[in-house]
Amino acid sequence: MSSAGTPAERPGGGPVRIAVVAPPWYPVPPPGYGGIERVCHDLVQGLVRRGNDVTLVATGPDGSDATYRPVFAESLPGLGSIESPVQEVRYAAGVAEVLAGVAVDVVHDHSLAGPLLGIGRRAPTVVTAHGPADGPVGDYYRRLGLPIVATSQAQRRLAPGVRWVATVYNGIPVSDFPFRVDKDDYVLFLGRLSPEKGVHLAVEAARAAGVRLVVAGKASEPAERRYLEEAVLARLPAASSWVGEVGGARRDNLLAGARCLLSPIQWEEPFGMVNVEALACGTPVVALNRGSIPEIVTDGRTGVICDRPEQLAEAIGRASSIDPYVCRAEALARFDVEVMVDGYQAVYEALVNAA
Repeated sequence: MSSAGTPAERPGGGPVRIAVVAPPWYPVPPPGYGGIERVCHDLVQGLVRRGNDVTLVATGPDGSDATYRPVFAESLPGLGSIESPVQEVRYAAGVAEVLAGVAVDVVHDHSLAGPLLGIGRRAPTVVTAHGPADGPVGDYYRRLGLPIVATSQAQRRLAPGVRWVATVYNGIPVSDFPFRVDKDDYVLFLGRLSPEKGVHLAVEAARAAGVRLVVAGKASEPAERRYLEEAVLARLPAASSWVGEVGGARRDNLLAGARCLLSPIQWEEPFGMVNVEALACGTPVVALNRGSIPEIVTDGRTGVICDRPEQLAEAIGRASSIDPYVCRAEALARFDVEVMVDGYQAVYEALVNAA
């Protein structure tokens, strides 16, 4: 078995040859929104640093240190639209075409339709379930029969019949995030503008607590724009602001300067990456007790977990007693890229040894 800082090994020696398949919707790394693509990038970079033989299959320009095999020169349009299923299977066919000319020991697929072609593939294919794994998607994973990696225990509990082989938390390069002890006078919501993210609850909590709220995130789809206008902009407290979708240093600095991140999710979210990014910046998380929140946030230590929306306003005040150094240390110990790479290397080795 490999150890931290070393490549995964094949039986008989030599690094495992790994193909990482990203989704088709955004470049790797993404310039703004694109959480799965960001995970793929950080994973690939971590694997390469350890000396693994890595091939990245994706769309758009080359942005990693791996051997890059693009399926399309531009990322595909249509995510969430009526043409999304066609684009998914079109991309999957292209991935199969690309991988036919690449010698690999294991394929790690982060796309939705791509794993269908892993059933008859000679090299083992492992899939990371980035979204909900219950309902129709869970039935799809069960029928596939391929090994599936969960991003949280909460995700696994909702789909007990899936062939789970490991739980690996999404990782981030913690040291790349700015760390601040002294915070500014605002609380932050950062994420997709949709009811399940609970932005309207963040607005109400900020109003009740009498604090300034900054709302940032993706609102490019028609439904997101309607929700933004009706449930957020029309109800924002005085001095609060909507700043749109942000990326890069501006995004990170917003996280680092906030008194707390509000995460009042209204669904069983498998893994909320923004919560981990906040902790890396030394910013506590005030959240509702849904999905993976209790696995990411330690109540009273790195944030405040509430059972009901009406508790959020009081929790904002309590968050000021959370130690930013503890938040940063927790992010480094549990959610750093190196921890994620350790987890996936163990999965690769187990699959290659079994094959």
